[in-house]
Amino acid sequence: MTITAEQLRAARALIKMEQRVLAERSGVNVQTLKRYEGANGPLSGNYQNVSALIAVLEAEGVTFLRSGETTNGGPGVRIAAPGIRQEGTGIIDQRE
Repeated sequence: MTITAEQLRAARALIKMEQRVLAERSGVNVQTLKRYEGANGPLSGNYQNVSALIAVLEAEGVTFLRSGETTNGGPGVRIAAPGIRQEGTGIIDQRE
């Protein structure tokens, strides 16, 4: 999956996660994360780093939206509804 620097910044802001925490959880150097977030457009760089960042954010409930995935929308992010959270391999629904 390809995401943009803007999506990366927005995703981290949505879940109120500090750069240091995301870097630690993903195993990506914090300076690399800062460089990714300081860019514009699609992320380029080590595929494993980008994949690790995406995996951590998705595990926290972030969904990355591709351009056109919503009506008249560009690429974006959204967060899962309360009680629903992705845990790496699937979605856990805790609602009743």
